[in-house]
Order: sequence, then C-alpha cells, then structure tokens
Amino acid sequence: MNIGSLLGRHARFRPGHTAVVCEHKRFSYVEFNRRVNRLAHALLNLGMSKGDKVATILPNCLEVLDVYWAAAKIGAVVVPLSPLLTARGFFNLLKDSDAAALITCSEFTSTVDSIRSELPGIPSGRFILTGSDKVLGYVNYEDITGRAGEHDPIVEIFDEDPYNIIYSSGTTGQPKGIVHTHYVRGMYCMLFASAFRMRPESIALHAGSLVFNGAFLTLMPSMFLGGTFILHERFDPIHFLETIARERVTHIMLVPSQAIALLHAPNFSAGMLESLEMLCTVGAPLHSEHKEKLNSLLPGRMYELYGLTEGFITILDSTRYAAKINSVGTPPPFFEMRIINEEGREAAVGEVGEIVGRGPVMMPGYYKQPDLTCQAIIDGWLHSGDLGYVDEDGFLYLVDRKKDLIISGGANVFPRDIEEIIVRHSAVREVAVFGVPSEKWGETPVAAVILQDAGSITAEELRVWINERVDGKHQRVHEVVIMEDFPRSTAGKTLKRVMREPYWAGRASKI
Repeated sequence: MNIGSLLGRHARFRPGHTAVVCEHKRFSYVEFNRRVNRLAHALLNLGMSKGDKVATILPNCLEVLDVYWAAAKIGAVVVPLSPLLTARGFFNLLKDSDAAALITCSEFTSTVDSIRSELPGIPSGRFILTGSDKVLGYVNYEDITGRAGEHDPIVEIFDEDPYNIIYSSGTTGQPKGIVHTHYVRGMYCMLFASAFRMRPESIALHAGSLVFNGAFLTLMPSMFLGGTFILHERFDPIHFLETIARERVTHIMLVPSQAIALLHAPNFSAGMLESLEMLCTVGAPLHSEHKEKLNSLLPGRMYELYGLTEGFITILDSTRYAAKINSVGTPPPFFEMRIINEEGREAAVGEVGEIVGRGPVMMPGYYKQPDLTCQAIIDGWLHSGDLGYVDEDGFLYLVDRKKDLIISGGANVFPRDIEEIIVRHSAVREVAVFGVPSEKWGETPVAAVILQDAGSITAEELRVWINERVDGKHQRVHEVVIMEDFPRSTAGKTLKRVMREPYWAGRASKI
C-alpha cells in the first residue's frame, strides 16, 4: 500500500482536475504531480534514501504538501514540527527523530542557526530554504527543484514502511513521536473517504495546522479519490467562509475554537455554507450549546470525531447527530472498543471507565520509545487515558481525560460537566475548567473564560451564577478568571496544563 503512487495515478487518469489550491495558486493533478516529483528527485540528488527522515519547520504553505507527497514517493519519513516550538524544542525533536534533512523558511533561520551546530545528523547541504530568498548556509528550494526530474521516481515501498513521525501536541507534557506507516495512511484514505461520504468531486478546505494529525483526515481521502484540497495559510473565519461560498466547498474539519469563531464571524450565515456536505469537529469535545446551534443551522451535515493520533477513533455520523448529540459516536467498521473500569473489567452500560480500542490505523509504536509503547498498547489494545461510557445502543460519551479529573473532598469532579453549564451563559464564548490545589478540599475547580464582549460581566458575577446552577457543592468553582484567549497547541487544543501551572507552582496558600 504505497500512498506515493496516488498522485501519479490521478495525473494519468484525471490530469486536468484541480488537485490543490493554496491561496492564489491552483494546480491540476498533472501539474502538482510534476511539482512533487521535482522535490522527490531533488531529495534523492541530495543523497536522501528510503527510510531517511526529512523534517519541516514551516507554517501552512504549499511546500508542506510537496514534502508530504515527495517523501511518500521515495520512502522517506516526514517529520513535521510545530512552528510554535522554541529553539530547544526544535533541537530535541530533530535529535529525537534522527532527522537527516530540514526544510524551513526565512522566518526560522535565526532559530535554526542557533542549534544547527548541535545537529551533526543533518549535513550542511541538507538545510533547505523555501521561497526565493538566498541565505548563507542554506540550499534554496527553488534552485534544487528547478533542475530536478519530473518523472515518477521508482522506489519499492511496502505496507509496513514508515511514512511519518507525528509528534504529539504536548497537552500533557513532553511530545512523543507517533509513527504511521504507508498502510496506516492508506487506511486513512479509504476509511475516512467512506465515513465522510467523499467523492472524486468533493472539495475539502483546511485551515488548521498541517502539523496536526487532523489535517490528514481530509487530506488523505481527497488525494485518494482525486478530489480537490484547498489549504489556507492560517485560519481567518471571514476568509474561510468566503472560500466556502466561492469554491463550493463540500467538506471541512474544524477544532472547536474554529467552529465557535465561525459562528461569531460577521459574515456568517447558513447560506454561506449551503454547499457543505460535512462539517466535522475534532480535537476536543464541542460543548452542547454550540453543537445544538450548528446542527440547527446545518441539519444533516454535522459530524464529530473522537480519536487519538496513536490510532483509535469513533465517529458520530450526520444521520445520528441530532438523536445522539452529546455522544461522539461509534467505532467505524474494523474497529473495536471497550470501556474498562477501575477493577480492570469491562464496564456496564452507563458505567464510566477508561476508553480502550483497536483498529487498522493503530501506530506500530512511539519512535524509539518501546517502554512508552508498551504502556499505551497492552495486549493489542490502545489505552486512551480518556474516561467515557457507552449507552444501550453502544454510542460513546466522553466524560473527561483522566489527567483532568478533579478530586475535591474525595469526590470525582469532571470539568466538562461544569463547562457545559458555564457555556450556556450568554456572556461566555469559551470556557476551560481545571483543578487547583486547596488546603481544605485537596483540589477545587477554577473556570477560565473568554467573554463574547469584554466587560459584559465581572468574574465574581459569573462565579455566583455558576455556583447557583451546579449539581453539588463539590462542583462549585472557587474562582473565575477572564482571559482574552487561551494558550493553545498547534492543533488548536486548549492547554489546561499551562493554565494550571501557576496555581500548582506556589499559589496553593491563596486557595
């Protein structure tokens, strides 16, 4: 299952169909395939070979897509790194991944220069700079691709050959390198094309980070079917809505913060989205308030995906969305799921436990971390670290992450239960609840909120409103913190860990 063969196939059988749109640049399949082939041959000319790691430090841009498909053609392994990392973060992951080449842009050359002497695994001739800039010590991307061959390279690739190392977003600490093979990405092609009802005529739009594994949920099936993939360099809700209307986009994948931003965009209307066949949210649970509003505006087109980059997913299909709106759906065909209680037994219907699963997109392991792999995959089952339960129909309901569970006065407090109450206040746009130390209770909840309009309510007024509505005293929030925005990962996930840290670092005496 060589995913590198897909572009060449479409270049032959549907050469004129639009493959990729990136801002003002449009490429047919035959044009995009030639472009990718030039990079593939350029990498081979630089001495790269099957199994070598090619890392990127790039924002969303056409060159990232080039790298993804050029690496697939020659059997190289893509290591896309988050542009949000510090120099030390880049160094750690470049070293950990055994990167043999680095493709970056002028924005990051000073950062890369500060660590390149510590990266002997990357020869001086394999620091590659995109764009037309000429920088001392870097090979120019346009120069090396401009004189490379355009024919499909011939490299024998097998199912088990690694295709990428995706580093976890770091919401719970040090990122881990998640390995995906050609077989895994091939299953992404087929499974998500089926689950999202995509066709060769489908048009997918993506504005999230291409480093985030969520990008592959529509990228892979688009390229598998020979559809059209539109990439935005950054997420801007106004521009995003305009693109949907102009290009007649059919499929979009959003993290919750993006979905909320669309709802509040000045040009938002259901009419702007009439071409959509799918709006799927991913990355974190979308609160019921927003789910209900979106589903009322886009009936029959909403999906939700719960999943781990390591390789387990459930999907709430559009046909069951309204009936099971608080659920995250069921495992697709060929996947299995269990809920395991604290005693290690399979939980009863409605009983909360850890979500474990297995299926055909499971990683072979974390790169060079067999001990962590064995902790995550036990007897062939991937342990998620997430808590949930199933109803009588087998639909999964998320409760919270184990690491986010608050134990207050000996009682379990699930932050999401409190968040679902807070988000219903008309002044609140987004909320994140987390536990902080308490001398009396051990832990107590704090709510961080982003308001619809600054100054529309005070933190104390909101705290009183919340505590009048929670189910029990153990759910009462000790403090409300009003923020302009939350710290987020590259994937757009809210980093509760970052918000918790100041409290656990020395503010316990104030609680």
